[in-house]
Amino acid sequence: MFDGMNSTASALTAQRLRMDTAAGNMANASATRGRMVDGEWEPYRRKMVTMAPQDNRASFASHLQDAERESAGGVQVTGIVEDQTPFQSMHQPGHPDADEDGNVQLPNVDPLKEMVDVMGATRSYEANVTVFDAHKSMKMSAMEIGRG
Repeated sequence: MFDGMNSTASALTAQRLRMDTAAGNMANASATRGRMVDGEWEPYRRKMVTMAPQDNRASFASHLQDAERESAGGVQVTGIVEDQTPFQSMHQPGHPDADEDGNVQLPNVDPLKEMVDVMGATRSYEANVTVFDAHKSMKMSAMEIGRG
């Protein structure tokens, strides 16, 4: 009865994680010390959420036979991956993380990309809230019909 709501709830959770990840990227957009790699500090690397459909149905025929036990699917977060694009380099000889040539490696985070990602996740979240409300309204109407 609540499969549609569960499906939408999984999408809401995934979009919320996408917004949180983009916010973390923006917060670390100037962090020259993200993590230690081989004894050297590496700048922060942009992180991205990967998602896939979560579909538990094998076929239409099996769905008809097992309608009561099947779930409606949804969205599954498959992981958070690091963006492997190269770091930006800037000449700042006085910076504490500058190399012997005076260059500093900066994170591969583009604040504009992050804002676009936040906006896309926000719109997807809003659309899923609308779907959730419509599903809830249909269930309420069905219960009213069942009473009368």
